[in-house]
Amino acid sequence: EGAAFNLLVNHLMLVPSVFADKLLVITVATKESDGFHRFMQSAKYFNYTVKVLGQGEEWRGGDGINSIGGGQKVRLMKEVMEHYANQEDLVILFTECFNVIFAGGPEEVLKKFQKSNHKVVFAADGILWPDKRLADKYPIVHIGKRYLNSGGFIGYAPNINQIVQQWNLQDNDDDQLFYTKIYIDPLKREAINITLDHKCKIFQTLNGAILLNYFGNYVPNAWTQDNGCTLCDLDTIDLSTVDVRPNVTIGVFIEQPTPFLPRFLDILLTLDYPKEALKLFIHNKEVYHEKDIKVFFDKAKREISTIKIVGPEENLSQAEARNMGMDFCRQDENCDYYFSMDADVVLTNPRTLKILIEQNRKIIAPLVTRHGKLWSNFWGALSPDGYYARSEDYVDIVQGNRVGIWNVPYMANVYLIKGKTLRSEMNERNYFVRDKLDPDMALCRNGVFMYISNRHEFGRLLSTANYNTSHYNNDLWQIFENPVDWKEKYINRDYSKIFTENIVEQPCPDVFWFPIFSEKACDELVEEMEHYGQWSGGKHHDSRISGGYENVPTDDIHMKQIDLENVWLHFIREFIAPVTLKVFAGYYTKGFALLNFVVKYSPERQRSLRPHHDASTFTINIALNNVGEDFQGGGCKFLRYNCSIESPRKGWSFMHPGRLTHLHEGLPVKNGTRYIAVSFIDP
Repeated sequence: EGAAFNLLVNHLMLVPSVFADKLLVITVATKESDGFHRFMQSAKYFNYTVKVLGQGEEWRGGDGINSIGGGQKVRLMKEVMEHYANQEDLVILFTECFNVIFAGGPEEVLKKFQKSNHKVVFAADGILWPDKRLADKYPIVHIGKRYLNSGGFIGYAPNINQIVQQWNLQDNDDDQLFYTKIYIDPLKREAINITLDHKCKIFQTLNGAILLNYFGNYVPNAWTQDNGCTLCDLDTIDLSTVDVRPNVTIGVFIEQPTPFLPRFLDILLTLDYPKEALKLFIHNKEVYHEKDIKVFFDKAKREISTIKIVGPEENLSQAEARNMGMDFCRQDENCDYYFSMDADVVLTNPRTLKILIEQNRKIIAPLVTRHGKLWSNFWGALSPDGYYARSEDYVDIVQGNRVGIWNVPYMANVYLIKGKTLRSEMNERNYFVRDKLDPDMALCRNGVFMYISNRHEFGRLLSTANYNTSHYNNDLWQIFENPVDWKEKYINRDYSKIFTENIVEQPCPDVFWFPIFSEKACDELVEEMEHYGQWSGGKHHDSRISGGYENVPTDDIHMKQIDLENVWLHFIREFIAPVTLKVFAGYYTKGFALLNFVVKYSPERQRSLRPHHDASTFTINIALNNVGEDFQGGGCKFLRYNCSIESPRKGWSFMHPGRLTHLHEGLPVKNGTRYIAVSFIDP
C-alpha cells in the first residue's frame, strides 16, 4: 500500500462474523506502535490466536504513508506459510495491525467466511490503489465495493500459500499491486477461488485513520452507555507509591498579548507537584508581558532551580519556540515528562499534572474549554484536507455527558508528553515547522496516539481575541470576552455571601452596605484613572454632561472618558442589579446609568462635597482605597437621618436612594487622597 491508499483506504475494522481454534491471525509488526498495542488489545478481548511476523526485524518495505511498498509483508507471509501449506482445515486471517480493530469474535468471522463459498476472501474498497489503470481489469460489481484491499484477507492455508509463493519481488515493492494482479487474472482468480468482500461482511474498510481512532474509543466495549470507560484504568500508575516523583519540564508559551497573565504564571507555582522535580522553559513573544515575566521570575527562582526564559528579543516564531521547548526536555535524559502550556490555559485543578502522569499515556491532555462555549483544546475528527472537523461525540465529551480517555487526532494549548517518547518516536527536532503546518496542527502528524481526558474538571481556556493593550490595566475590559476570569479577579470573594449569608449591612436607614470589588479591582481602577490623569477639577462648567453645567461638581473622571462605560454598565447589570432586587424588594432596575465616574478627594483639590441629592433612582458609591492608610477623614453623612459613615471599607459599596429621601454630603478629607466610584442608576 502507498500514500493514497494508507491515508484514504487501508483502515479496517473487523466486523463480528465454529471452530475458532482453526483460525490463526497473522500480522506483521517490526516495531510495537500504539496501533499495534490497540490491535493486540482487541484481539485479546475476543480470544484470537495471533502470530506476529517481523518482530525485531528492520522495516525495508518502504514508507507506508507516503509511497508504495509493503512487499516485506508478503515475503514474511511466504516464509511462514510454508509451515501451514498442508493444513487444509486451517483458516488464515491476515490483517494489518497498526490500523485494525477487532469488533467481533473468531466464531462469527469463520461463519461469514464459510458463507462466502470461496477459498480466499480479500477486503474490498471503493478506491483503486496503486495503479488506477487496472480498473477495467476488475470484474464488474453491481452492489458493493469493487476493488481489492490487501490490508485484510482470509482463506484456507493451502490457498493462501498458493498466492504468496508467487512472490519474487523486493521488500520495497508494492504488496497491494502484487495481490491485485493475481486477482484480476481470471485464470488465477478461478483456480485459487478468490473473491472480494464486496459488501464488507467481514472487513469494514474505513476512509481514514481518524475514523478508526474514533471507533477505537468504543469498540470493542471500550466505552459503553452503561459502564462508561472500561479501559481508563488500564496500565495506570499510582504516584503515591513512588518515592521520587518523575521530573517534569513545563514549557510555557506566551505567543500573543494575553489577559490575566500574572494569574496564569502564579498557577504554575500552585501546582500540586514537588517544585524540586520541576524545570521551566518560558517563551515570551510579547514585549508587553516582559514586566510580568520579571515579577514571576523573581518569585519562581526561589522554588524552581532551572528556569530558561526566551524573550521577544530572540525573534523566534511560534513553531521555533515550541521546537526549542520540546527539545529542552528531549536533550535532558532526566526529563521524564514534558508539560506544554499556552498562556491562555487556566488550570483550576492543582492536581492536573499528577492526574495526567498517573494515566500513563505517551501523550495526554486535560480537556479545557472556553466558558459557556463548545470551543475546546481538541477536535474529535479532521477534515479531508487534514484540518479541523467535529466528531459525532464531540459535544457529549465537551459537555461531560460521556466521560473517559479519548483517542483524538488533534490537541493544542496544554498537553503532557513522556520524555522517552520525545527521544524515540518524536525525536525530530524541527517538529513544529514540518510541512509548513500551523504549529498547533503539527502535533497531530506524529503517529503516536494522543488522548484527551475529561475524567476530571481541569480548567478552561481564555479568549485572547480583542485583547486591547492600549490601556494601563487592560484586564478591566475583559468582562465580555472572559467573564469568569474577570469576576475571579475583580469581584469581592464575599460577594456571593450577600445572597447566601445575608451579610448586607444597613448603617443608616435604607443605606445598604455590601462587598463588591476585590483589592485588585480598586487598585487597578484608581491606577487607570491616574494614568489617564485628566481630572475635572470640580468645576461647575462641565462640557462632559448635558447642559454643560454641574450644580454639585466633583473632581472626577467619567468612565466614558477611558472607554470603560460599556464594561461598567455590564458590571451594574450583572453584579449590582441582583443586590438591588434583594434589598429593594419588588424593584427591577434597568441597570442603566448616564453618569458613572471616579471621584478624587484631597485637601489640596477637593476635600468635601456639599449636601445634595443624586440624579438617580438609586446610587452606588464604592470605596476604592483605605481610610487610615491612604487618607484620614472622609465618609458620607445622610442629613435627614443625621447618620454618618466615617470608615468606608475598601471594595465595599453603599447603595441608597438618589432622590427625595437621602440628602447627603461628602465629609472632609483631612489628609491623603480618597477615591470612590459612583453611578447614578436609573436616572
